[in-house]
Amino acid sequence: MAVVITGELADCFRCKEEGVRSIMAEAMNAFSCPVYFWGVDGFAWKDPLDLAGANWSASAALLCRDVGNCLFVDMGSTTTDLIPIKGRPMSAKTDFLRLAMGELVYMGMLRTRLDAVLPVASVRGYDVPLSPELFAIIADAYLALGQISEDQYTCDTADGADKGRCSALRRLARSVCADLEEIGEAGALAIAKQARDRQMKKLVAAIERQAKKQKLSKVAAAGIGEKLIAEAASLLGLECIRLSEMYGSNISDVFPAMQLRECWRYLNWNLLIF
Repeated sequence: MAVVITGELADCFRCKEEGVRSIMAEAMNAFSCPVYFWGVDGFAWKDPLDLAGANWSASAALLCRDVGNCLFVDMGSTTTDLIPIKGRPMSAKTDFLRLAMGELVYMGMLRTRLDAVLPVASVRGYDVPLSPELFAIIADAYLALGQISEDQYTCDTADGADKGRCSALRRLARSVCADLEEIGEAGALAIAKQARDRQMKKLVAAIERQAKKQKLSKVAAAGIGEKLIAEAASLLGLECIRLSEMYGSNISDVFPAMQLRECWRYLNWNLLIF
C-alpha cells in the first residue's frame, strides 16, 4: 500500500508529528501488507515530519516527467497549491513556508468560510460587512449559482442542514445577518456572485505572482477547482493544461494518487490518501 498524508493538521492532533504518526499507525494497522509512505522527497525519508502535507510533492514529481516546466496549480475543497516546476519541484518543503512564499493559498472550492473570501458584499444598495461567523461557506455560493451539484458538495454544511439550493440561499443570507425573506433570492445570489468573483480575483493574483516570480508561462491545472484555474490562466494569457484531459477527471480530482500509482504500478498495489 502506498500512502501520502495530508491530514496531520486536523484539530484532534496536538501537533503535526502526532498527526503523522497517528495516521501512519492507522494505515499500517488497516492493511495486512507492506505500507510505504511518500514524503516531500519521495519514498526515501528519515523524519516523519517529511511526510506532513506531502501530497503536492507526489503530484509535482509526476508532472516533472509528463509536462516539464510549468506552474502546477491544484485547487481542492480547502486549499490551493501553486508549485513551480523547473526541472524539479521548486516549492518550499513545509506548509508554513509555502504559505509564506505564496505557494499555498488557504482557499478552496468548498470548505472556505464565505467571509474569508468576501469581507464586504453589496446587497440592496448597501455595502454590508459579512459576519465573521461560520454561517456559510464558498460551496453555498457555487451551489446557488448552479456551478456545483448537491453531489459535488462533499463537505458538511455550516449549519448542519441539507445541501439543497434553498438551504444554501438561506445560509448566504445569514452571512449578512439576514433572513432569505428579508433580502430575497436576488440578494442572496448577489452575495454568491460577488464571492465567486472575489475568489477568482484572488486566484488570478496568486497565479500571476508565482508565474512572474518563476518566469513560467504554462499552468498545469488539477483538482475540483480545475475549471476555475483554467479560467484564471486564460485571463492572464497563460497556456493551461487541464490534467483531467490528460488523465481523466477522476484522476485530476485526486491527483497525488496518480504519482504513487506510476511509481508502484508494476506491483499492482492499491493507493490511499489520508
